Amino acid sequence: MTTHVESNPASQIQTAQALAQQFAASAVERDEKGGTPKAERDAIRASGLLSLSIPRQYGGTGASWTQTLDVVRTFARVDSSIAHVFGFHHLLLATVRLFGRPDQWEPWFEQTAQKNWFWGNTLNPLDTRTVVQRLDNGYEFSGRKSFCSGALDSDMLVASGLDAVSRKLLIAAIPTSRSGITLNHDWNSFGQRQTDSGSALFENVRVEESELLLEPGPLSTPFACLRPLLAQLIFTQMFLGIGEGVFAEMKHYTRHESRPWFKSPAEQASKDPHTLRHYGEFWVGLESVRLLAGRAVQLFDEAWARGAELDETTRGHVAVAIATAKVAATRVGLDLSTRMFEVAGARATHGALRLDRFWRNLRTQTLHDPVDYKLQELGEWAVNDELPTPSFYS
Repeated sequence: MTTHVESNPASQIQTAQALAQQFAASAVERDEKGGTPKAERDAIRASGLLSLSIPRQYGGTGASWTQTLDVVRTFARVDSSIAHVFGFHHLLLATVRLFGRPDQWEPWFEQTAQKNWFWGNTLNPLDTRTVVQRLDNGYEFSGRKSFCSGALDSDMLVASGLDAVSRKLLIAAIPTSRSGITLNHDWNSFGQRQTDSGSALFENVRVEESELLLEPGPLSTPFACLRPLLAQLIFTQMFLGIGEGVFAEMKHYTRHESRPWFKSPAEQASKDPHTLRHYGEFWVGLESVRLLAGRAVQLFDEAWARGAELDETTRGHVAVAIATAKVAATRVGLDLSTRMFEVAGARATHGALRLDRFWRNLRTQTLHDPVDYKLQELGEWAVNDELPTPSFYS
Protein backbone atom coordinates (compact mmCIF):
# COMPACT_ATOMS: atom_id res chain seq x y z
CA MET A 1 0.00 0.00 0.00
CA THR A 2 1.46 3.35 -1.04
CA THR A 3 -0.05 6.60 0.23
CA HIS A 4 0.88 10.20 -0.52
CA VAL A 5 1.33 12.12 2.73
CA GLU A 6 2.40 15.57 3.79
CA SER A 7 6.12 15.35 4.67
CA ASN A 8 6.03 18.02 7.35
CA PRO A 9 6.84 17.07 10.96
CA ALA A 10 4.41 19.60 12.44
CA SER A 11 1.49 18.42 10.30
CA GLN A 12 2.39 14.81 11.07
CA ILE A 13 2.14 15.49 14.79
CA GLN A 14 -1.34 16.91 14.18
CA THR A 15 -2.13 13.72 12.27
CA ALA A 16 -0.95 11.70 15.28
CA GLN A 17 -3.21 13.67 17.60
CA ALA A 18 -6.20 12.98 15.35
CA LEU A 19 -5.35 9.29 15.24
CA ALA A 20 -5.01 9.22 19.04
CA GLN A 21 -8.55 10.53 19.39
CA GLN A 22 -9.70 7.79 17.03
CA PHE A 23 -7.81 5.10 18.96
CA ALA A 24 -9.16 6.35 22.30
CA ALA A 25 -12.73 5.56 21.21
CA SER A 26 -12.00 1.82 21.04
CA ALA A 27 -9.18 1.53 23.60
CA VAL A 28 -11.27 -0.05 26.37
CA GLU A 29 -12.87 -2.59 24.07
CA ARG A 30 -9.57 -3.53 22.44
CA ASP A 31 -7.83 -3.85 25.80
CA GLU A 32 -10.38 -6.47 26.77
CA LYS A 33 -10.16 -8.23 23.43
CA GLY A 34 -6.37 -8.34 23.03
CA GLY A 35 -4.85 -9.54 19.77
CA THR A 36 -3.69 -7.53 16.79
CA PRO A 37 -5.06 -3.97 16.40
CA LYS A 38 -5.19 -4.43 12.62
CA ALA A 39 -7.43 -1.46 11.81
CA GLU A 40 -5.31 0.85 13.95
CA ARG A 41 -2.05 -0.37 12.42
CA ASP A 42 -3.47 0.15 8.95
CA ALA A 43 -4.57 3.67 9.93
CA ILE A 44 -0.96 4.38 10.94
CA ARG A 45 0.24 2.97 7.62
CA ALA A 46 -2.10 5.25 5.68
CA SER A 47 -1.10 8.27 7.77
CA GLY A 48 2.52 8.28 6.64
CA LEU A 49 3.77 8.25 10.24
CA LEU A 50 5.86 5.15 9.58
CA SER A 51 8.20 7.42 7.60
CA LEU A 52 8.44 10.04 10.32
CA SER A 53 12.07 9.38 11.36
CA ILE A 54 13.30 8.62 7.84
CA PRO A 55 15.36 11.49 6.35
CA ARG A 56 13.81 13.42 3.48
CA GLN A 57 16.40 12.26 0.93
CA TYR A 58 14.99 8.74 1.30
CA GLY A 59 11.37 9.83 0.98
CA GLY A 60 10.63 10.28 4.67
CA THR A 61 9.44 13.21 6.78
CA GLY A 62 12.86 13.95 8.26
CA ALA A 63 11.55 14.46 11.78
CA SER A 64 13.90 14.74 14.73
CA TRP A 65 13.81 12.15 17.50
CA THR A 66 12.14 14.78 19.66
CA GLN A 67 9.27 14.99 17.16
CA THR A 68 9.11 11.23 16.59
CA LEU A 69 8.99 10.48 20.31
CA ASP A 70 6.30 13.12 20.78
CA VAL A 71 4.10 10.87 18.63
CA VAL A 72 4.97 7.83 20.77
CA ARG A 73 3.95 9.81 23.84
CA THR A 74 0.76 11.06 22.15
CA PHE A 75 -0.31 7.50 21.37
CA ALA A 76 0.65 6.26 24.85
CA ARG A 77 -1.79 8.67 26.50
CA VAL A 78 -4.67 6.67 25.04
CA ASP A 79 -3.19 3.31 24.01
CA SER A 80 0.30 2.27 25.09
CA SER A 81 0.18 -0.94 23.02
CA ILE A 82 -0.02 1.09 19.81
CA ALA A 83 2.64 3.45 21.16
CA HIS A 84 4.87 0.44 21.82
CA VAL A 85 4.73 -1.09 18.34
CA PHE A 86 4.96 2.35 16.70
CA GLY A 87 8.00 3.25 18.78
CA PHE A 88 9.60 -0.12 18.07
CA HIS A 89 9.06 0.39 14.33
CA HIS A 90 11.26 3.48 14.47
CA LEU A 91 13.71 1.76 16.82
CA LEU A 92 14.14 -1.03 14.26
CA LEU A 93 14.70 1.50 11.48
CA ALA A 94 17.37 3.06 13.69
CA THR A 95 18.82 -0.42 14.30
CA VAL A 96 19.50 -1.09 10.61
CA ARG A 97 20.89 2.44 10.28
CA LEU A 98 23.26 2.05 13.24
CA PHE A 99 24.35 -1.55 12.67
CA GLY A 100 24.35 -1.82 8.86
CA ARG A 101 26.08 -0.38 5.82
CA PRO A 102 24.52 2.47 3.81
CA ASP A 103 24.01 0.16 0.82
CA GLN A 104 21.79 -1.93 3.12
CA TRP A 105 19.75 0.59 5.09
CA GLU A 106 19.29 3.23 2.38
CA PRO A 107 17.15 0.94 0.16
CA TRP A 108 15.23 -0.27 3.22
CA PHE A 109 14.48 3.33 4.18
CA GLU A 110 13.32 4.14 0.65
CA GLN A 111 11.09 1.07 0.45
CA THR A 112 9.61 1.78 3.89
CA ALA A 113 8.73 5.33 2.83
CA GLN A 114 7.31 4.26 -0.54
CA LYS A 115 5.33 1.23 0.62
CA ASN A 116 4.53 2.13 4.25
CA TRP A 117 6.30 -0.91 5.61
CA PHE A 118 5.72 -1.70 9.29
CA TRP A 119 8.84 -3.16 10.95
CA GLY A 120 8.49 -5.85 13.63
CA ASN A 121 10.80 -7.23 16.28
CA THR A 122 12.20 -10.77 16.61
CA LEU A 123 15.47 -9.60 18.12
CA ASN A 124 15.63 -10.27 21.90
CA PRO A 125 19.28 -11.35 22.32
CA LEU A 126 18.51 -12.69 25.81
CA ASP A 127 16.62 -15.53 24.15
CA THR A 128 19.43 -17.67 22.72
CA ARG A 129 17.33 -20.50 21.27
CA THR A 130 17.71 -19.35 17.66
CA VAL A 131 20.87 -20.75 16.05
CA VAL A 132 22.51 -19.58 12.83
CA GLN A 133 24.19 -22.06 10.51
CA ARG A 134 26.59 -20.81 7.86
CA LEU A 135 25.95 -22.12 4.36
CA ASP A 136 28.17 -21.91 1.29
CA ASN A 137 26.34 -18.85 -0.02
CA GLY A 138 24.28 -17.58 2.91
CA TYR A 139 22.91 -18.34 6.37
CA GLU A 140 20.08 -20.27 7.94
CA PHE A 141 18.16 -19.28 11.09
CA SER A 142 16.44 -22.01 13.14
CA GLY A 143 14.90 -21.88 16.60
CA ARG A 144 12.42 -19.98 18.73
CA LYS A 145 12.26 -16.39 19.90
CA SER A 146 10.13 -14.80 22.62
CA PHE A 147 8.81 -11.25 23.21
CA CYS A 148 8.43 -10.48 19.51
CA SER A 149 6.59 -7.17 19.83
CA GLY A 150 4.90 -5.99 16.66
CA ALA A 151 6.02 -8.94 14.56
CA LEU A 152 2.47 -9.96 13.64
CA ASP A 153 1.11 -7.82 10.78
CA SER A 154 4.60 -6.49 10.04
CA ASP A 155 6.27 -6.27 6.65
CA MET A 156 9.91 -6.50 7.77
CA LEU A 157 11.57 -8.15 10.76
CA VAL A 158 14.83 -7.56 12.58
CA ALA A 159 15.86 -11.01 13.80
CA SER A 160 18.77 -12.31 15.85
CA GLY A 161 20.44 -15.65 16.42
CA LEU A 162 23.70 -17.10 17.73
CA ASP A 163 26.32 -18.38 15.30
CA ALA A 164 26.43 -22.16 15.78
CA VAL A 165 30.25 -22.15 15.83
CA SER A 166 31.42 -18.83 17.28
CA ARG A 167 28.31 -18.17 19.44
CA LYS A 168 28.50 -14.59 18.22
CA LEU A 169 25.25 -12.62 18.01
CA LEU A 170 24.12 -12.16 14.42
CA ILE A 171 21.36 -9.71 13.45
CA ALA A 172 19.49 -9.62 10.16
CA ALA A 173 16.71 -7.67 8.46
CA ILE A 174 14.36 -9.93 6.49
CA PRO A 175 10.83 -9.86 5.03
CA THR A 176 8.19 -11.15 7.44
CA SER A 177 6.79 -13.30 4.62
CA ARG A 178 10.04 -15.25 4.27
CA SER A 179 9.50 -19.01 4.09
CA GLY A 180 10.05 -20.80 7.40
CA ILE A 181 8.87 -18.00 9.69
CA THR A 182 5.90 -18.70 11.96
CA LEU A 183 4.57 -15.91 14.20
CA ASN A 184 2.47 -17.32 17.00
CA HIS A 185 -0.69 -15.70 18.41
CA ASP A 186 0.30 -16.59 21.98
CA TRP A 187 0.64 -13.23 23.75
CA ASN A 188 -1.68 -13.21 26.77
CA SER A 189 -0.27 -10.80 29.34
CA PHE A 190 -2.55 -8.78 31.63
CA GLY A 191 -1.03 -5.59 30.18
CA GLN A 192 0.16 -4.29 26.80
CA ARG A 193 -2.41 -6.67 25.42
CA GLN A 194 -2.22 -5.53 21.80
CA THR A 195 1.54 -5.47 21.26
CA ASP A 196 1.48 -9.06 19.92
CA SER A 197 4.62 -9.73 21.95
CA GLY A 198 4.32 -13.48 21.61
CA SER A 199 6.77 -15.99 20.17
CA ALA A 200 8.22 -16.75 16.75
CA LEU A 201 9.55 -19.94 15.21
CA PHE A 202 12.31 -20.00 12.59
CA GLU A 203 12.57 -23.23 10.62
CA ASN A 204 15.54 -23.21 8.25
CA VAL A 205 14.93 -19.58 7.34
CA ARG A 206 17.22 -18.48 4.55
CA VAL A 207 19.15 -15.25 5.19
CA GLU A 208 21.39 -13.67 2.58
CA GLU A 209 24.76 -12.13 3.33
CA SER A 210 23.36 -8.75 2.28
CA GLU A 211 20.66 -9.03 4.98
CA LEU A 212 23.06 -9.45 7.91
CA LEU A 213 23.98 -6.29 9.84
CA LEU A 214 27.70 -6.92 10.22
CA GLU A 215 29.24 -3.50 9.52
CA PRO A 216 29.68 -1.80 11.88
CA GLY A 217 27.42 -4.11 13.92
CA PRO A 218 26.16 -3.68 17.51
CA LEU A 219 28.32 -2.05 20.21
CA SER A 220 31.01 -1.32 17.63
CA THR A 221 31.16 2.49 17.95
CA PRO A 222 29.74 5.11 20.32
CA PHE A 223 27.22 5.98 17.59
CA ALA A 224 26.11 2.34 17.24
CA CYS A 225 25.75 2.27 21.03
CA LEU A 226 22.94 4.81 20.76
CA ARG A 227 20.57 2.00 19.80
CA PRO A 228 19.88 0.75 23.36
CA LEU A 229 19.57 4.35 24.57
CA LEU A 230 16.87 4.99 21.97
CA ALA A 231 15.01 1.92 23.23
CA GLN A 232 15.20 3.26 26.79
CA LEU A 233 14.02 6.66 25.59
CA ILE A 234 11.02 5.14 23.80
CA PHE A 235 10.00 3.41 27.02
CA THR A 236 10.46 6.63 28.98
CA GLN A 237 8.14 8.51 26.63
CA MET A 238 5.65 5.64 26.79
CA PHE A 239 5.65 5.69 30.58
CA LEU A 240 5.22 9.46 30.64
CA GLY A 241 2.39 9.21 28.13
CA ILE A 242 0.65 6.58 30.25
CA GLY A 243 0.98 8.86 33.28
CA GLU A 244 -0.47 11.80 31.38
CA GLY A 245 -3.26 9.60 30.06
CA VAL A 246 -4.34 8.33 33.46
CA PHE A 247 -4.16 11.86 34.86
CA ALA A 248 -6.51 13.10 32.13
CA GLU A 249 -8.92 10.19 32.66
CA MET A 250 -9.03 10.71 36.41
CA LYS A 251 -9.39 14.46 36.10
CA HIS A 252 -12.47 13.97 33.91
CA TYR A 253 -13.86 11.29 36.23
CA THR A 254 -13.28 13.40 39.34
CA ARG A 255 -14.99 16.45 37.86
CA HIS A 256 -17.96 14.62 36.36
CA GLU A 257 -18.48 11.33 38.20
CA SER A 258 -16.86 11.28 41.64
CA ARG A 259 -18.75 12.22 44.80
CA PRO A 260 -17.19 13.83 47.88
CA TRP A 261 -16.81 11.66 50.96
CA PHE A 262 -19.64 12.22 53.45
CA LYS A 263 -17.23 13.84 55.92
CA SER A 264 -15.85 16.22 53.31
CA PRO A 265 -16.49 19.95 53.78
CA ALA A 266 -16.81 20.29 49.98
CA GLU A 267 -19.95 19.82 47.96
CA GLN A 268 -18.02 18.67 44.91
CA ALA A 269 -15.31 16.00 44.72
CA SER A 270 -13.17 18.35 42.64
CA LYS A 271 -13.10 20.78 45.60
CA ASP A 272 -12.33 18.22 48.31
CA PRO A 273 -9.07 19.21 50.10
CA HIS A 274 -8.00 15.56 50.27
CA THR A 275 -8.53 15.16 46.53
CA LEU A 276 -6.76 18.40 45.65
CA ARG A 277 -3.72 17.45 47.72
CA HIS A 278 -3.38 14.21 45.79
CA TYR A 279 -3.74 15.97 42.45
CA GLY A 280 -1.08 18.44 43.50
CA GLU A 281 1.32 15.56 44.13
CA PHE A 282 0.41 13.96 40.81
CA TRP A 283 1.09 17.24 39.02
CA VAL A 284 4.52 17.69 40.62
CA GLY A 285 5.46 14.15 39.64
CA LEU A 286 4.39 14.54 36.03
CA GLU A 287 6.04 17.93 35.65
CA SER A 288 9.28 16.46 37.00
CA VAL A 289 9.21 13.63 34.48
CA ARG A 290 8.33 15.99 31.64
CA LEU A 291 11.39 18.11 32.39
CA LEU A 292 13.73 15.13 32.79
CA ALA A 293 12.41 13.42 29.66
CA GLY A 294 12.62 16.64 27.64
CA ARG A 295 16.27 17.09 28.58
CA ALA A 296 17.05 13.44 27.78
CA VAL A 297 15.46 13.65 24.32
CA GLN A 298 17.30 16.88 23.55
CA LEU A 299 20.66 15.35 24.49
CA PHE A 300 19.89 12.27 22.42
CA ASP A 301 19.03 14.38 19.37
CA GLU A 302 22.33 16.24 19.74
CA ALA A 303 24.25 12.97 20.07
CA TRP A 304 22.50 11.50 17.03
CA ALA A 305 23.41 14.56 14.95
CA ARG A 306 27.12 13.97 15.70
CA GLY A 307 27.01 10.58 13.97
CA ALA A 308 30.42 8.95 13.61
CA GLU A 309 31.98 11.87 15.51
CA LEU A 310 30.18 10.91 18.73
CA ASP A 311 32.59 10.03 21.54
CA GLU A 312 32.17 7.62 24.45
CA THR A 313 32.00 10.32 27.12
CA THR A 314 29.18 12.22 25.42
CA ARG A 315 27.33 8.97 24.87
CA GLY A 316 27.77 8.19 28.56
CA HIS A 317 26.24 11.48 29.68
CA VAL A 318 23.26 10.86 27.41
CA ALA A 319 22.88 7.43 29.04
CA VAL A 320 22.78 9.03 32.51
CA ALA A 321 20.12 11.53 31.45
CA ILE A 322 17.95 8.83 29.90
CA ALA A 323 18.30 6.46 32.86
CA THR A 324 17.37 9.28 35.24
CA ALA A 325 14.25 10.12 33.25
CA LYS A 326 13.25 6.49 32.91
CA VAL A 327 13.49 5.79 36.64
CA ALA A 328 11.40 8.87 37.36
CA ALA A 329 8.83 7.99 34.69
CA THR A 330 8.53 4.46 36.08
CA ARG A 331 8.05 5.53 39.69
CA VAL A 332 5.70 8.42 38.98
CA GLY A 333 3.64 6.40 36.52
CA LEU A 334 3.19 3.43 38.85
CA ASP A 335 2.35 5.70 41.77
CA LEU A 336 -0.15 7.73 39.77
CA SER A 337 -1.87 4.77 38.11
CA THR A 338 -2.33 3.12 41.52
CA ARG A 339 -3.25 6.08 43.73
CA MET A 340 -5.68 7.53 41.20
CA PHE A 341 -8.38 5.30 42.69
CA GLU A 342 -7.95 7.09 46.02
CA VAL A 343 -9.28 10.27 44.43
CA ALA A 344 -11.78 8.64 42.08
CA GLY A 345 -13.52 6.43 44.62
CA ALA A 346 -14.88 2.89 44.65
CA ARG A 347 -17.13 3.32 41.60
CA ALA A 348 -14.08 3.90 39.41
CA THR A 349 -13.16 0.23 39.85
CA HIS A 350 -16.14 -0.90 37.76
CA GLY A 351 -14.91 -3.49 35.29
CA ALA A 352 -16.50 -1.87 32.26
CA LEU A 353 -14.31 1.22 32.69
CA ARG A 354 -11.08 -0.80 32.73
CA LEU A 355 -9.30 2.14 34.33
CA ASP A 356 -6.83 -0.36 35.73
CA ARG A 357 -5.43 -0.77 32.19
CA PHE A 358 -3.01 2.10 32.73
CA TRP A 359 -1.40 0.36 35.70
CA ARG A 360 -1.51 -3.04 33.97
CA ASN A 361 0.20 -1.67 30.86
CA LEU A 362 2.86 0.19 32.80
CA ARG A 363 3.52 -2.63 35.25
CA THR A 364 3.91 -5.13 32.40
CA GLN A 365 6.37 -3.03 30.44
CA THR A 366 8.49 -1.84 33.37
CA LEU A 367 9.23 -5.43 34.41
CA HIS A 368 11.28 -6.02 31.26
CA ASP A 369 14.06 -3.76 32.50
CA PRO A 370 14.45 -3.64 36.31
CA VAL A 371 14.74 -0.15 37.76
CA ASP A 372 17.16 -1.44 40.42
CA TYR A 373 19.88 -1.94 37.82
CA LYS A 374 19.32 1.51 36.40
CA LEU A 375 19.66 2.92 39.91
CA GLN A 376 22.90 0.98 40.40
CA GLU A 377 24.30 2.56 37.23
CA LEU A 378 23.21 5.99 38.41
CA GLY A 379 24.77 5.32 41.81
CA GLU A 380 28.09 4.51 40.16
CA TRP A 381 27.89 7.85 38.36
CA ALA A 382 26.75 9.84 41.39
CA VAL A 383 29.36 8.43 43.79
CA ASN A 384 32.29 7.27 41.65
CA ASP A 385 31.92 9.43 38.50
CA GLU A 386 31.72 6.25 36.40
CA LEU A 387 29.58 6.56 33.29
CA PRO A 388 27.41 3.56 32.30
CA THR A 389 29.16 0.91 30.22
CA PRO A 390 27.41 0.31 26.89
CA SER A 391 25.52 -2.97 26.54
CA PHE A 392 22.80 -4.17 24.22
CA TYR A 393 20.21 -2.92 26.73
CA SER A 394 21.54 0.34 28.18
